[in-house]
Amino acid sequence: MWLFLLKRTGLMFITALCLTFVVFFLTNLYPNLEKLAKTEGNMRMTDQQVEQWLDTRGYSQPMLKRYGEWLGVVPSYRYVGADGNERGRCIKPGMDPAIAPNYCGVLQGDFGFSSVFKVDVSTIINKRLGLTGWLMLFVMIVMIPMALLIGVLAGMREGSKLDRSLSSFSIVTTATPEYVSGVVFIVIFASSAVGLRWFKGSATSAMTEITFANFTLPVMTMAFYGMGYVARMTRASMAEVMTAQYIRTARLKGVSFGNIVVKHALRNALIAPFTVIMLQFPWLLTGVVIVETLFNYKGFGWVLVQAASNNDIELLLSCSVVAVIVVLITQLISDIGYVFLNPRIRMS
Repeated sequence: MWLFLLKRTGLMFITALCLTFVVFFLTNLYPNLEKLAKTEGNMRMTDQQVEQWLDTRGYSQPMLKRYGEWLGVVPSYRYVGADGNERGRCIKPGMDPAIAPNYCGVLQGDFGFSSVFKVDVSTIINKRLGLTGWLMLFVMIVMIPMALLIGVLAGMREGSKLDRSLSSFSIVTTATPEYVSGVVFIVIFASSAVGLRWFKGSATSAMTEITFANFTLPVMTMAFYGMGYVARMTRASMAEVMTAQYIRTARLKGVSFGNIVVKHALRNALIAPFTVIMLQFPWLLTGVVIVETLFNYKGFGWVLVQAASNNDIELLLSCSVVAVIVVLITQLISDIGYVFLNPRIRMS
């Protein structure tokens, strides 16, 4: 087991390096750097002035060297500003350059400085990721029990009217994107057109205080879309288990149908859906982009949109790092959980 964890950790590290380098390369292409120079300097800068601005601040260095600086394994580049003061990634405002560290990258916990919000990126990420964490928590609390219940009920009696009804509902939820279901829920439950007005169409107030009125619609929108996929996987796994030989043997011995489902079929049927459930975390982290924009909830997805639309390179890179880490960690937890749930893999 420890050897498995060691191999998986090494593979995760290599994967993280490859993915972050790809994102770093794409975000640091010359058109993006040119836009950054004109945004930070002057929109009327000539090509020569742009190249001078980039060269002065170290953007003309080789890509691998700059990637090493961003990681924190290569000494950070320093330059002298127009006012004669020494500047650089490691030199924070008001800091004496003589005492500034040489290494200040991701490995040191320094994610850079946001060119749009004018604060440290780590401050933005911590705050916005916390807001999205609450949204993801409530979505999982609502989505997973409902999806498992639908899948188990549909798979218990394959081909029945209940199975066909629940399967059709699952397909409808999966085929309806968040931007469609979210608008429909707003029109029905929050607008004055229908007259229900049970909830608020905006979740901005939920950033300071979460209530039933301001948080139900975004949670319901994400849960409605995600539960169908988990329910269909659970239904397929449950239907397969119910036709297994040991289930037939239990029926021949006179075991009640309820005991067969709960004590024999349910645990084995949840092995495959467990992996699918763990895959929902990366989907939630990126899927909140639409929902947070639609309901004006300024979490991680909202920050990701702002970073991409405003060419905030440091913030965009940090968002990609967070996404990569979440994907890799959930995959590791999924593999470990799969080993514990499936004795055949554990014994081998």
